[in-house]
Order: sequence, then C-alpha cells, then structure tokens
Amino acid sequence: MTANVLVAYGTTNGSTAEIAEAVAAVLRKEGCTAEALPAASVARVTDYDAVVVGGGLYAGRWHKDARRFLRRHRTALADRPLWLFSSGPLDPSASERDIPPVPGLRRAMTRLDARAHVTFGGCLQEGAKGRIAKMIIRNGKGGDFRDFGRIEEWAAGVAHELDRG
Repeated sequence: MTANVLVAYGTTNGSTAEIAEAVAAVLRKEGCTAEALPAASVARVTDYDAVVVGGGLYAGRWHKDARRFLRRHRTALADRPLWLFSSGPLDPSASERDIPPVPGLRRAMTRLDARAHVTFGGCLQEGAKGRIAKMIIRNGKGGDFRDFGRIEEWAAGVAHELDRG
C-alpha cells in the first residue's frame, strides 16, 4: 500500500514552504502520495496515513500556524505516524550538529508521540517581511543556510520508515 502523506508547514517568508515542498517531492519519488500545504489551510488530517509538520523558528518559538495545526488536529495526529521539522538557524549550525526542538515543540512531540524531529538551517533574504527580519538583513545576518541534500536524506528516511510500517 502506498502511504498518503501530508506535509503541513508554517512559514512567514516562504523558506519553510520550500523545505516542505522538497520533503513532499522526495516522498513522492520514494513511492508515497504526498502534498505540501500551508498548515493554516488544512481542514482535516484524517485523509492521510502519515503527517510531517514543519515550522519556521522565530525568537525561539515555532511558527504560530504550525503550533495551531498541532493543537487543532491533536486527536487525529495521535493516531498516525508524525514527523516534525524546524527551520531557522541563520548560520551553518544545523548542518554541523543536531539542534533539539524548542521547549514547546518538545512537549508537543511527547504528547503526540512524534517519531522524530530535525532542525534545518533557515533562509532570510532581501525582501523578507517583518520588522525584525528586515533588521536582521540590514545587519548582514541573513542568508540561505538550508542544506537540501540533508533535507532530502531526512525525507527519504521518513519514506523508508513508512515503507517498513
């Protein structure tokens, strides 16, 4: 049986959405049916066999749409395999070491019995929305720190876990 996987995401400037799209593309390549959708637009998760949820990190918190998604769908999420990812460090640290989930997300992982969490590097570039984002870019701290090879490897691992049951 082919797993039908939802990759839901919370993003402000689109970087996390691009990661979610890459995850969904790998899942499809590995034989799953997968779609990436903004977390705020998902009405229900019961149509899916498994769920991946990603959220951008902002000031030590997961994106509000991703947090709300976990709360809104907690009952259905507890009944299916769940993986989580964060995106955000604006430096190479996420490719150099494992960065644990922020405290609120760690609690949600326990409540929902999530299979795994990973933190990927973030991306903040010219034209980003938000006062703080603009200040970060003005101070020369922006850039693209996403490692798509690592993202694809992680997504393939999710697909292989689903294949094993």
